[in-house]
Amino acid sequence: MLALERRAAAGLAAIFSTRMLGLFMVLPVLALYAHDLPGATPLLVGLAIGAYGLTQALFQIPLGLLSDRIGRKPVIYGGLVLFLVGSLVAALADSIQWVIIGRALQGSGAIAAAIIALTADLTRDEVRTKGMAAIGISVALSFAAALVLGPPLTGLIGISGLFWLTALLALGGMLLLAAVVPDPEQSKVHRDAQPVLDQLAGVVRDPTLIRLDLAIFMLHLTMVSLFVVLPLSLREAGLPVTEHWMLYLPAVLVAILAMVPFIVLAERGGRVRSVLIGSVAVLALSMLGFYLFNQTLWLVGVLLAVVFTIFNLLEAVLPSLVSKAAPAGTKGTAMGVFSSSQFVGAFLGGLLGGLAHEQFGGEAVYLVGMLTALLWLRLVWTLPIPENLSRHVIALGTSGATLDVSSLERRLLEIPGVKEAVIALDEGVAYLKVDSRQTDWARLQTFSAANA
Repeated sequence: MLALERRAAAGLAAIFSTRMLGLFMVLPVLALYAHDLPGATPLLVGLAIGAYGLTQALFQIPLGLLSDRIGRKPVIYGGLVLFLVGSLVAALADSIQWVIIGRALQGSGAIAAAIIALTADLTRDEVRTKGMAAIGISVALSFAAALVLGPPLTGLIGISGLFWLTALLALGGMLLLAAVVPDPEQSKVHRDAQPVLDQLAGVVRDPTLIRLDLAIFMLHLTMVSLFVVLPLSLREAGLPVTEHWMLYLPAVLVAILAMVPFIVLAERGGRVRSVLIGSVAVLALSMLGFYLFNQTLWLVGVLLAVVFTIFNLLEAVLPSLVSKAAPAGTKGTAMGVFSSSQFVGAFLGGLLGGLAHEQFGGEAVYLVGMLTALLWLRLVWTLPIPENLSRHVIALGTSGATLDVSSLERRLLEIPGVKEAVIALDEGVAYLKVDSRQTDWARLQTFSAANA
């Protein structure tokens, strides 16, 4: 990557991760403090925990499309302002209803698609994957950091102080956007990085993509529902809230190390189905374990390490499967729907967790996670595993006026190893899905150079 590309990727990853850190930091503590607010019920507390997911899901794709019209940075600034306002509303809240409104406002600043599109604007085709990877890694680290930092920080500054801190993180994101992230020379649609409106219908009808969307939906439903009651269980087991990090930190560190061999097994060993089925089955058993042993701290620590391992593993494997399953030139749209499904799952995790807590007691919430995982197991069992094809983008350098699209696609498909080819006239590129083991790279490179 060029120096400008590294600067852009680092700045945008920092903006993305600080925003997610603000959203996630309250996850391990909100259930403990929200019950003391006027008007609080278990259902409303669950809604406060998951409310950000609904607005995030509703606005993510529309704001991404809006960034095509008015520019990336205005949309990102606007999203950070909404996140800032939501944080302030939650910090000043004197009732559970105002916390819910604040969390919903936080989620409405849904800037993920705009940030990814700006990353695509500021990086060349051949290094774009590195820029996207930096964002993905930063989000994973922010989730881990949030679980560890949330409890002790709340002990120092309180839950309202935590929301004030998230407001400061929003301001920090704006400063990073102004001072670090360059302005793109031009913004254009990048079909492999952002949603495209006319592709949505095809993506939401694809049976494999639907199952992968349901998979991430169920993963986040299970994870958020867990945090509706887990902090309460830890407190009842005798662990002060300021010491919850002592359980989360080793579980997070073990999970980061433990997931690696399973990712290798899935991606390089060709055992994707086995890894998925095993992960979901173990997740169901872990939720049952929380139901049975939530008052035994050392067992809860072990179960947390297992659940975090599965969460991190599937957060890596499922997007990879979406990338492989999406037709050439539709990865951005497929990932946009996939991400929206994730946030709907987070919202329903909070809602259903709160409802189960209110109607049947706290331990029933663990059974919600177990039943979700069992339903998910049936889905995974029949999931078609996409062919292991990689994506490749070549710059055509030929104007749309002189380009014979059908002829060019046919010639690309004649190259050994090229399985799919889509010409994007407005971008001046061809999106390919290729079998790297069979591809005649020299011929493909010659082809690209001949059209430059």
